[in-house]
Amino acid sequence: MLSLLGIATGVLALIVILSVMNGFQLSFIESIIEISSYHLRIGPVEDIDGARSAVLAVPGIKAVVPFREFQCLVQGKRGGQQAGIVRGLPENAMEMDASMASRLSFVDDGFFGFGNKNGALLGAELARRLGLKTGDDITLFSIPAIFNPAGDESFQTFTVAGVFRTGFYEYDTSWIFIDIDSASAFSENGPILGIKLKNRFHDKQVLGLVKKNLGNNPVFDGAEFSTWRDYNRSFFGALRTEKLFMFLLVGLIFIVVALNIYQAQRRSVLEHREEIGLLRAIGGGEHAVRFIFVLDGAIIGFFGASGGLCLGLLIASNIPGFFSAVETVVNFGINIVNIIISLFRSGDATGGIGDFFFFSPAVFYIKEIPSRIIPGEVLLIFFFGLFSALFAAWFASRKVARIRPADVLRYE
Repeated sequence: MLSLLGIATGVLALIVILSVMNGFQLSFIESIIEISSYHLRIGPVEDIDGARSAVLAVPGIKAVVPFREFQCLVQGKRGGQQAGIVRGLPENAMEMDASMASRLSFVDDGFFGFGNKNGALLGAELARRLGLKTGDDITLFSIPAIFNPAGDESFQTFTVAGVFRTGFYEYDTSWIFIDIDSASAFSENGPILGIKLKNRFHDKQVLGLVKKNLGNNPVFDGAEFSTWRDYNRSFFGALRTEKLFMFLLVGLIFIVVALNIYQAQRRSVLEHREEIGLLRAIGGGEHAVRFIFVLDGAIIGFFGASGGLCLGLLIASNIPGFFSAVETVVNFGINIVNIIISLFRSGDATGGIGDFFFFSPAVFYIKEIPSRIIPGEVLLIFFFGLFSALFAAWFASRKVARIRPADVLRYE
């Protein structure tokens, strides 16, 4: 039973921990890919319409959005200033790129649409820091223009047309969207084509097709071709390393359980020396007798891993509700403690223990705990638990080969 519970606990812990980690990591990765880096980039290009039409003709491409990007200093109506990144997009960018639209949620009844060339969309945290809301005016100063002013073109006033959230703090605190034509006054470089693929993991194959089909097209002379893997490479690598080490650390549970199973099976072999000797004496082969103990380990591994799998999937699929239930139970206990404490205080009942939160909104920039179950990882964890018990039993059963029937039965 202890071995079963150990395997189940290991599988349960790994599934839940990796699902939550996947939820956090993939939300960051998808925000970067869908909003910032795109799947492919080609640019700069001068003939936007011609280049966009040529790229859309390549198989595997879902959307093409031209944009300009530059760094700026944004100033609110009250004089506060904040560094930011401005991206100029076409007014119908959300129609061109539905996946980007799905990553943006607007507050204050905002919308994606500039209405005029002077409309701007601000990240929610940037708007909060500057005390801005929809309808307020902001002034954008190009970073190069600050050090090399060029008259009236060194800054420009925009009206806040909407405030958005992406769930990624870096974007919500520094990003601004304006019209692509307005952005051309700040950026001397030509526009870049941001490309979305039907499958982002086919980026290398599609990039090869793009270069093959469009490499000789004069529209793309001087343009650079890159994929989403070229951007934030160190960040993605850090996330991968973090996940690997978390898997290994939690996987130590299986090593402890496997050692427990190994010792239990060795003890079982010693306790059943007489039965093993009898089986060997009446013709039972070494492999046949060892199979009994290996089967025992397989049963422990299968039922333990299956129990952990079912419970892990149940919890991972209902992470917000699970953590909410745990917080409710813990806070109920805290309230009881506070009541008991208040009984021993004279008059003042304040100053008790505060409420407990796993991820407090005051500390963490999240509304709810995300979870993403990846079937391949779940199967890997299940088989990891199963085979850890199976191999432990197999190694323990090797002691059967050392048992001599004549030695065992001599004194029987």
